[in-house]
Amino acid sequence: MSIKPLVFLPDPVLRQVSKPLERVDETVRSLADDMLETMYEAPGIGLAAIQVGEPLRMLVIDLSKEDEPRAPQIFVNPEIVASVDERSVYEEGCLSIPDYYAEVERPAAVTVDYVDIDGKKRQVEADGLLATCLQHEIDHLNGVLFIDHLSRLKRDMVVKKFRKIARDKPPSRMAG
Repeated sequence: MSIKPLVFLPDPVLRQVSKPLERVDETVRSLADDMLETMYEAPGIGLAAIQVGEPLRMLVIDLSKEDEPRAPQIFVNPEIVASVDERSVYEEGCLSIPDYYAEVERPAAVTVDYVDIDGKKRQVEADGLLATCLQHEIDHLNGVLFIDHLSRLKRDMVVKKFRKIARDKPPSRMAG
């Protein structure tokens, strides 16, 4: 397992629509392990493959608390197939938009079809934090960021801030 570099706003990679995986094989399992390792190191509770520069429809989630054993969940080709009308609001953050949090309103519960890490088709009915996290990460797979759910003014301010950070950051140098 290895920690992958995260992709940050305003990188256009984050706006790519990810491609479905045709099968779950050792390469996919290895990427899932790397994604989990990267997410834990960050630390975060969810990570989409596109956030480590892989435009593939896969995401990982672990909602366990600090004092609980890890409970990683891997979703390949996840698709929201149903959602309720009831709404809930959570303060969301994103590993690709560090240190920025905002309240986002989403459906309170969703049904998601996906393939598990063993290649079996599954369905999960999620509510609470899991529903929010799944929607947030599936948005990533569609090139959508949580700031897209904010007012245009707030979104533009965030994008402007991260463009400035990217512009002011000294260029990285390759070791050699």
